[in-house]
Amino acid sequence: MDFNRTVLVTGGSGFIGSHLVCSLVHRHPEWKIINLDNLDYCCSPRSLESVENRTNYIFIRGDVCNPRLVNHIFSSENIDIIFHLAAKTHVEASFESPSSFQEVNVEGTRVLLGAAHQARHQPQRFIYISTDEVYGASLREVFDESSPLRPSNPYAATKAAAEYLVRSYWDQYKFPIIITRSNNIYGPRQYTEKVIPRFLTLLQMDKKCTIQGTLPKSRHFLFVSDAINAFLLLLEKGIVGEIYNVGTSCEIPIIQLARELVRMVKKVPESEVNDWLEFVPDRPRVDLRYPIKCEKLQQLGWRAEVSWTEGIRQTVKWYRDNPDFWSDISEDQPPIRREFENATTTVVPISSES
Repeated sequence: MDFNRTVLVTGGSGFIGSHLVCSLVHRHPEWKIINLDNLDYCCSPRSLESVENRTNYIFIRGDVCNPRLVNHIFSSENIDIIFHLAAKTHVEASFESPSSFQEVNVEGTRVLLGAAHQARHQPQRFIYISTDEVYGASLREVFDESSPLRPSNPYAATKAAAEYLVRSYWDQYKFPIIITRSNNIYGPRQYTEKVIPRFLTLLQMDKKCTIQGTLPKSRHFLFVSDAINAFLLLLEKGIVGEIYNVGTSCEIPIIQLARELVRMVKKVPESEVNDWLEFVPDRPRVDLRYPIKCEKLQQLGWRAEVSWTEGIRQTVKWYRDNPDFWSDISEDQPPIRREFENATTTVVPISSES
Protein backbone atom coordinates (compact mmCIF):
# COMPACT_ATOMS: atom_id res chain seq x y z
CA MET A 1 0.00 0.00 0.00
CA ASP A 2 1.28 3.48 -0.86
CA PHE A 3 0.92 6.12 1.83
CA ASN A 4 0.78 9.84 1.06
CA ARG A 5 2.27 10.89 4.42
CA THR A 6 4.54 9.19 6.93
CA VAL A 7 4.32 10.35 10.54
CA LEU A 8 6.80 9.48 13.29
CA VAL A 9 5.52 9.74 16.86
CA THR A 10 8.09 9.36 19.63
CA GLY A 11 6.73 8.22 22.97
CA GLY A 12 3.61 6.97 21.21
CA SER A 13 2.89 4.25 23.79
CA GLY A 14 2.60 6.71 26.66
CA PHE A 15 -0.61 8.33 27.82
CA ILE A 16 -0.79 11.31 25.46
CA GLY A 17 1.20 9.60 22.72
CA SER A 18 -1.09 6.58 22.55
CA HIS A 19 -4.16 8.81 22.20
CA LEU A 20 -2.38 10.75 19.45
CA VAL A 21 -1.28 7.59 17.62
CA CYS A 22 -4.77 6.05 17.77
CA SER A 23 -6.32 9.26 16.50
CA LEU A 24 -3.86 9.53 13.61
CA VAL A 25 -4.26 5.86 12.60
CA HIS A 26 -8.06 5.99 12.63
CA ARG A 27 -8.49 9.47 11.10
CA HIS A 28 -5.88 9.01 8.37
CA PRO A 29 -5.79 5.46 6.98
CA GLU A 30 -3.93 6.89 3.99
CA TRP A 31 -0.98 7.88 6.24
CA LYS A 32 1.70 5.57 7.65
CA ILE A 33 2.03 6.08 11.42
CA ILE A 34 5.30 4.95 13.06
CA ASN A 35 5.48 4.78 16.85
CA LEU A 36 8.98 4.83 18.37
CA ASP A 37 8.86 3.99 22.08
CA ASN A 38 11.05 2.07 24.52
CA LEU A 39 8.04 0.97 26.63
CA ASP A 40 9.11 2.56 29.91
CA TYR A 41 7.26 1.78 33.15
CA CYS A 42 4.47 4.29 32.41
CA CYS A 43 3.65 2.79 29.00
CA SER A 44 1.46 -0.15 28.10
CA PRO A 45 1.08 -1.86 24.71
CA ARG A 46 -2.56 -2.34 25.71
CA SER A 47 -3.07 1.39 25.11
CA LEU A 48 -2.71 0.66 21.38
CA GLU A 49 -4.86 -2.45 21.05
CA SER A 50 -7.34 -0.61 18.84
CA VAL A 51 -4.69 -0.02 16.16
CA GLU A 52 -2.28 -2.94 16.57
CA ASN A 53 -3.63 -4.78 13.51
CA ARG A 54 -4.06 -1.75 11.28
CA THR A 55 -1.98 -1.88 8.12
CA ASN A 56 -0.97 1.79 8.40
CA TYR A 57 0.57 1.37 11.88
CA ILE A 58 4.12 0.29 12.77
CA PHE A 59 5.58 0.01 16.26
CA ILE A 60 9.34 0.23 16.80
CA ARG A 61 10.59 -0.57 20.27
CA GLY A 62 13.65 1.55 20.80
CA ASP A 63 15.29 4.52 22.48
CA VAL A 64 15.09 8.00 20.97
CA CYS A 65 18.57 8.60 22.44
CA ASN A 66 20.03 5.86 20.19
CA PRO A 67 21.48 7.73 17.18
CA ARG A 68 22.10 4.57 15.18
CA LEU A 69 18.47 3.52 15.42
CA VAL A 70 17.04 7.01 14.87
CA ASN A 71 19.26 7.66 11.84
CA HIS A 72 18.30 4.23 10.47
CA ILE A 73 14.61 5.11 10.72
CA PHE A 74 15.10 8.36 8.81
CA SER A 75 17.20 6.65 6.13
CA SER A 76 14.68 3.80 5.74
CA GLU A 77 11.46 5.82 5.85
CA ASN A 78 10.48 9.08 4.18
CA ILE A 79 9.35 10.82 7.36
CA ASP A 80 7.13 13.82 6.60
CA ILE A 81 5.98 14.75 10.12
CA ILE A 82 7.46 14.24 13.59
CA PHE A 83 5.51 14.54 16.83
CA HIS A 84 8.14 14.42 19.59
CA LEU A 85 6.52 13.37 22.87
CA ALA A 86 9.13 10.96 24.28
CA ALA A 87 10.16 12.34 27.68
CA LYS A 88 10.48 11.66 31.35
CA THR A 89 7.82 13.78 33.07
CA HIS A 90 7.53 13.02 36.80
CA VAL A 91 8.61 16.08 38.80
CA GLU A 92 9.51 14.27 42.03
CA ALA A 93 11.59 11.69 40.16
CA SER A 94 13.43 14.50 38.37
CA PHE A 95 14.84 15.68 41.72
CA GLU A 96 15.97 12.14 42.53
CA SER A 97 17.52 11.37 39.13
CA PRO A 98 18.10 14.59 37.17
CA SER A 99 20.71 13.00 34.90
CA SER A 100 18.20 10.53 33.45
CA PHE A 101 15.84 13.43 32.65
CA GLN A 102 18.73 15.27 31.01
CA GLU A 103 19.52 12.19 28.92
CA VAL A 104 16.00 11.49 27.64
CA ASN A 105 14.54 14.98 27.44
CA VAL A 106 17.55 16.90 26.12
CA GLU A 107 19.87 14.36 24.50
CA GLY A 108 16.93 12.47 22.96
CA THR A 109 15.68 15.70 21.42
CA ARG A 110 19.16 16.50 20.09
CA VAL A 111 19.47 13.06 18.48
CA LEU A 112 16.03 13.30 16.88
CA LEU A 113 16.58 16.83 15.59
CA GLY A 114 19.94 15.93 14.10
CA ALA A 115 18.60 12.88 12.32
CA ALA A 116 15.54 14.71 11.02
CA HIS A 117 17.51 17.69 9.76
CA GLN A 118 20.11 15.51 8.01
CA ALA A 119 17.56 13.15 6.47
CA ARG A 120 17.58 12.75 2.69
CA HIS A 121 13.79 13.25 2.72
CA GLN A 122 13.21 16.53 4.55
CA PRO A 123 10.31 16.56 7.06
CA GLN A 124 7.54 19.12 6.63
CA ARG A 125 6.92 19.57 10.36
CA PHE A 126 8.69 18.83 13.65
CA ILE A 127 6.19 19.36 16.48
CA TYR A 128 7.73 19.38 19.95
CA ILE A 129 5.30 18.75 22.82
CA SER A 130 6.46 20.78 25.83
CA THR A 131 4.76 21.83 29.07
CA ASP A 132 3.39 24.87 30.88
CA GLU A 133 5.86 24.09 33.68
CA VAL A 134 8.67 25.79 31.72
CA TYR A 135 7.12 29.13 32.79
CA GLY A 136 7.43 28.33 36.48
CA ALA A 137 4.71 29.11 38.99
CA SER A 138 2.54 32.19 39.25
CA LEU A 139 -0.07 33.41 41.70
CA ARG A 140 -1.29 36.34 39.59
CA GLU A 141 0.54 36.53 36.23
CA VAL A 142 -1.01 34.62 33.33
CA PHE A 143 1.65 33.42 30.88
CA ASP A 144 1.55 33.88 27.14
CA GLU A 145 4.01 32.46 24.63
CA SER A 146 6.37 35.44 25.01
CA SER A 147 6.65 35.13 28.80
CA PRO A 148 10.14 34.35 30.13
CA LEU A 149 10.98 30.76 31.04
CA ARG A 150 11.65 30.19 34.74
CA PRO A 151 11.55 26.41 35.28
CA SER A 152 11.71 25.50 38.95
CA ASN A 153 12.36 21.74 38.86
CA PRO A 154 14.74 19.49 36.89
CA TYR A 155 11.95 18.12 34.71
CA ALA A 156 10.82 21.57 33.61
CA ALA A 157 14.43 22.69 33.17
CA THR A 158 15.15 19.83 30.77
CA LYS A 159 11.98 20.58 28.78
CA ALA A 160 13.03 24.22 28.53
CA ALA A 161 16.53 23.19 27.44
CA ALA A 162 15.04 20.93 24.77
CA GLU A 163 12.88 23.83 23.58
CA TYR A 164 16.01 25.94 23.08
CA LEU A 165 17.53 23.12 21.03
CA VAL A 166 14.40 22.89 18.89
CA ARG A 167 14.29 26.66 18.36
CA SER A 168 17.97 26.71 17.39
CA TYR A 169 17.20 24.53 14.38
CA TRP A 170 14.58 27.05 13.30
CA ASP A 171 16.88 30.01 13.87
CA GLN A 172 19.87 28.44 12.15
CA TYR A 173 18.32 26.29 9.40
CA LYS A 174 14.66 27.35 9.19
CA PHE A 175 13.88 23.73 10.03
CA PRO A 176 10.05 23.66 10.25
CA ILE A 177 9.47 23.34 13.99
CA ILE A 178 6.40 24.11 16.13
CA ILE A 179 6.43 24.01 19.96
CA THR A 180 3.39 23.42 22.17
CA ARG A 181 3.16 24.13 25.91
CA SER A 182 0.17 22.43 27.46
CA ASN A 183 -1.63 22.32 30.79
CA ASN A 184 -2.09 19.11 32.77
CA ILE A 185 -3.69 16.63 30.38
CA TYR A 186 -5.91 13.93 31.88
CA GLY A 187 -8.17 11.12 30.74
CA PRO A 188 -8.37 7.34 30.30
CA ARG A 189 -5.18 5.24 30.32
CA GLN A 190 -3.01 7.73 32.21
CA TYR A 191 -0.39 6.08 34.40
CA THR A 192 -1.13 6.07 38.12
CA GLU A 193 1.72 8.40 39.19
CA LYS A 194 -0.27 11.44 37.98
CA VAL A 195 -2.70 13.03 40.41
CA ILE A 196 -6.11 12.02 38.99
CA PRO A 197 -5.33 8.33 38.35
CA ARG A 198 -3.39 8.23 41.64
CA PHE A 199 -6.43 9.38 43.60
CA LEU A 200 -8.72 7.04 41.68
CA THR A 201 -6.43 4.06 42.25
CA LEU A 202 -6.14 4.78 45.97
CA LEU A 203 -9.91 5.06 46.33
CA GLN A 204 -10.49 1.83 44.41
CA MET A 205 -8.14 0.15 46.89
CA ASP A 206 -10.16 1.63 49.78
CA LYS A 207 -7.25 3.93 50.66
CA LYS A 208 -7.32 7.66 51.34
CA CYS A 209 -6.34 10.33 48.81
CA THR A 210 -2.98 11.70 49.94
CA ILE A 211 -2.78 15.50 49.70
CA GLN A 212 0.81 16.74 49.63
CA GLY A 213 1.57 19.76 51.82
CA THR A 214 -0.77 22.38 53.17
CA LEU A 215 -0.49 25.21 50.60
CA PRO A 216 -3.52 25.62 48.29
CA LYS A 217 -2.14 24.08 45.08
CA SER A 218 -4.28 23.95 41.95
CA ARG A 219 -3.91 22.74 38.38
CA HIS A 220 -5.52 23.54 35.03
CA PHE A 221 -6.86 20.29 33.59
CA LEU A 222 -7.33 19.66 29.87
CA PHE A 223 -9.08 16.53 28.61
CA VAL A 224 -6.86 14.41 26.39
CA SER A 225 -9.06 14.53 23.26
CA ASP A 226 -8.99 18.34 23.34
CA ALA A 227 -5.19 18.27 23.53
CA ILE A 228 -4.98 15.84 20.60
CA ASN A 229 -7.29 18.04 18.53
CA ALA A 230 -5.00 20.99 19.27
CA PHE A 231 -1.90 19.09 18.13
CA LEU A 232 -3.58 17.98 14.90
CA LEU A 233 -4.87 21.49 14.21
CA LEU A 234 -1.35 22.86 14.66
CA LEU A 235 -0.07 20.26 12.22
CA GLU A 236 -2.34 21.69 9.52
CA LYS A 237 -2.60 25.38 10.48
CA GLY A 238 0.23 26.16 12.88
CA ILE A 239 2.90 28.61 11.72
CA VAL A 240 6.41 27.16 11.62
CA GLY A 241 8.84 28.64 14.11
CA GLU A 242 6.02 29.53 16.51
CA ILE A 243 5.11 28.45 20.04
CA TYR A 244 1.50 27.73 21.07
CA ASN A 245 0.04 27.38 24.56
CA VAL A 246 -2.57 24.62 24.81
CA GLY A 247 -4.70 25.17 27.85
CA THR A 248 -7.99 25.55 29.59
CA SER A 249 -9.74 27.85 32.03
CA CYS A 250 -10.66 24.82 34.15
CA GLU A 251 -8.59 25.36 37.29
CA ILE A 252 -9.24 22.91 40.13
CA PRO A 253 -7.68 23.09 43.61
CA ILE A 254 -6.12 19.70 44.39
CA ILE A 255 -8.11 19.31 47.61
CA GLN A 256 -11.33 20.06 45.70
CA LEU A 257 -10.31 17.47 43.09
CA ALA A 258 -9.81 14.85 45.79
CA ARG A 259 -13.19 15.59 47.38
CA GLU A 260 -14.95 15.42 44.02
CA LEU A 261 -13.39 12.04 43.23
CA VAL A 262 -14.31 10.72 46.68
CA ARG A 263 -17.95 11.64 46.03
CA MET A 264 -17.90 9.99 42.60
CA VAL A 265 -16.08 6.79 43.57
CA LYS A 266 -17.09 6.11 47.18
CA LYS A 267 -20.54 7.73 47.04
CA VAL A 268 -20.39 8.62 50.74
CA PRO A 269 -22.42 11.30 52.52
CA GLU A 270 -20.94 14.79 52.46
CA SER A 271 -20.13 14.50 56.16
CA GLU A 272 -17.77 11.58 55.41
CA VAL A 273 -15.92 12.98 52.39
CA ASN A 274 -13.04 14.39 54.43
CA ASP A 275 -12.54 10.98 56.05
CA TRP A 276 -11.04 9.85 52.71
CA LEU A 277 -8.37 12.59 52.67
CA GLU A 278 -4.94 12.38 54.27
CA PHE A 279 -2.40 15.20 54.35
CA VAL A 280 1.22 14.09 53.87
CA PRO A 281 4.57 15.97 53.74
CA ASP A 282 5.10 18.01 50.60
CA ARG A 283 7.51 16.87 47.91
CA PRO A 284 10.33 19.29 47.04
CA ARG A 285 9.47 22.55 45.30
CA VAL A 286 5.96 21.84 44.09
CA ASP A 287 4.72 24.87 42.18
CA LEU A 288 1.30 26.19 43.18
CA ARG A 289 -0.21 26.84 39.74
CA TYR A 290 0.63 27.39 36.04
CA PRO A 291 -1.91 29.76 34.40
CA ILE A 292 -1.52 30.27 30.63
CA LYS A 293 -3.25 32.20 27.85
CA CYS A 294 -4.27 30.35 24.67
CA GLU A 295 -5.54 33.13 22.39
CA LYS A 296 -2.89 32.33 19.78
CA LEU A 297 -4.17 28.77 19.38
CA GLN A 298 -7.79 29.86 19.59
CA GLN A 299 -7.25 32.24 16.67
CA LEU A 300 -6.66 29.12 14.55
CA GLY A 301 -10.13 27.86 15.50
CA TRP A 302 -9.39 25.62 18.48
CA ARG A 303 -11.67 25.43 21.51
CA ALA A 304 -11.73 22.93 24.36
CA GLU A 305 -14.90 20.95 23.73
CA VAL A 306 -15.01 18.52 26.67
CA SER A 307 -16.25 20.10 29.89
CA TRP A 308 -14.67 19.20 33.22
CA THR A 309 -17.90 17.46 34.27
CA GLU A 310 -17.93 15.25 31.18
CA GLY A 311 -14.18 14.65 31.08
CA ILE A 312 -13.90 13.56 34.69
CA ARG A 313 -17.02 11.38 34.29
CA GLN A 314 -15.43 9.56 31.35
CA THR A 315 -12.15 9.23 33.25
CA VAL A 316 -13.70 7.85 36.44
CA LYS A 317 -15.77 5.39 34.40
CA TRP A 318 -12.69 4.13 32.52
CA TYR A 319 -10.70 3.49 35.71
CA ARG A 320 -13.71 1.76 37.26
CA ASP A 321 -14.12 -0.45 34.18
CA ASN A 322 -10.38 -1.19 33.85
CA PRO A 323 -9.08 -1.69 37.40
CA ASP A 324 -6.29 -4.07 36.33
CA PHE A 325 -4.99 -2.12 33.35
CA TRP A 326 -1.80 -1.02 35.12
CA SER A 327 -1.47 -3.95 37.52
CA ASP A 328 -1.01 -6.78 35.02
CA ILE A 329 1.13 -5.35 32.21
CA SER A 330 2.27 -8.22 30.04
CA GLU A 331 5.98 -8.74 29.48
CA ASP A 332 5.28 -10.50 26.19
CA GLN A 333 6.33 -8.57 23.12
CA PRO A 334 5.54 -9.19 19.44
CA PRO A 335 8.29 -10.45 17.09
CA ILE A 336 11.04 -8.30 15.59
CA ARG A 337 10.45 -6.33 12.42
CA ARG A 338 13.06 -7.61 9.94
CA GLU A 339 13.96 -4.30 8.29
CA PHE A 340 15.39 -3.01 11.58
CA GLU A 341 17.09 -6.17 12.86
CA ASN A 342 20.54 -4.68 12.34
CA ALA A 343 19.87 -1.65 14.51
CA THR A 344 21.14 -1.75 18.08
CA THR A 345 17.72 -2.20 19.63
CA THR A 346 14.69 -4.42 19.43
CA VAL A 347 12.20 -3.26 16.84
CA VAL A 348 8.66 -4.52 17.00
CA PRO A 349 5.77 -4.29 14.55
CA ILE A 350 2.29 -4.39 15.96
CA SER A 351 0.77 -4.62 12.55
CA SER A 352 1.24 -6.75 9.49
CA GLU A 353 2.01 -4.65 6.42
CA SER A 354 0.32 -5.30 3.14
